[in-house]
Amino acid sequence: MLSNKKSIMLFSIPSFLFYTVFIIVSTFSTIKYSFTDFSGIGKANFVGMENYKRLLTDEIFIKSCSNTIIILMVSFLLILPISFFLAYVLDWNFKGSSAVKALNFTPYIIAPVIVATIWVFLLDPTMGVINNALRIVGLEKLQQEWIGGNTKTPYSIGVVYAWQSIGYYATIFLAGLKTVPTEIYEASSIEGANAWQKLRYITLPMIKDSIVIVIVLAVNGALKIFELVYQMTNGGPNHKSETAVTYMYYIMFKSGKYSYGSAMAVVVLVACMIFTLIYIRNVKDNLE
Repeated sequence: MLSNKKSIMLFSIPSFLFYTVFIIVSTFSTIKYSFTDFSGIGKANFVGMENYKRLLTDEIFIKSCSNTIIILMVSFLLILPISFFLAYVLDWNFKGSSAVKALNFTPYIIAPVIVATIWVFLLDPTMGVINNALRIVGLEKLQQEWIGGNTKTPYSIGVVYAWQSIGYYATIFLAGLKTVPTEIYEASSIEGANAWQKLRYITLPMIKDSIVIVIVLAVNGALKIFELVYQMTNGGPNHKSETAVTYMYYIMFKSGKYSYGSAMAVVVLVACMIFTLIYIRNVKDNLE
């Protein structure tokens, strides 16, 4: 028994070291540099809260935060109901459900760069399939600058992120649904419960943990979104479609303002924690 415990500890060491070095140490280093004037090379001088004060007057950063929140709200409003509905349907195990499950998960395993390329082909205002299709059928008035322009990009990115992620979150919901004992449904049917009552008072409370997991992953994924924006618009035009993370990347690695970018990273980290805690608390209160 002791040997087995030692083996578990031995195999856990690499993961623990990886987590410590690349997550914990990196996080504290970022926090430290956010209070300095470090540019990536040379000496780091302590400047206090100057970088954080600068964030409050940086119009591009404020715009990028606004875009990030739009992406979060759009994607969240799509992901939660649609992924749960898909899981609920797939839980019936109808003929061909295995193939549908595989197809449902496919977008998630496609590289974000490829996903972005596909959607640029669809959404490009000039050459995109959607606007050209609207023109062909005589609905030019419905044509939009789906990406770029003045700009609908955050809404489009939210839809694309939801499309890519829904299959993954549906799989999490499906795993939760499989844990609900069928005997409870049978007993509720005998008591005269209808489908809505079963869903509201049995299914949702019993998969609360799955709902919390989906919320945490979806919120953090939306707040940290990078590849889709970078590939589809590169934050343009004139930084109008930047998100907090893409603008942070621009500041740190293209402008060389490492300490200022570190302050942005800390703000994004805190925002992820706050949004996640708020959503989890609301869900638990509503399901209890």
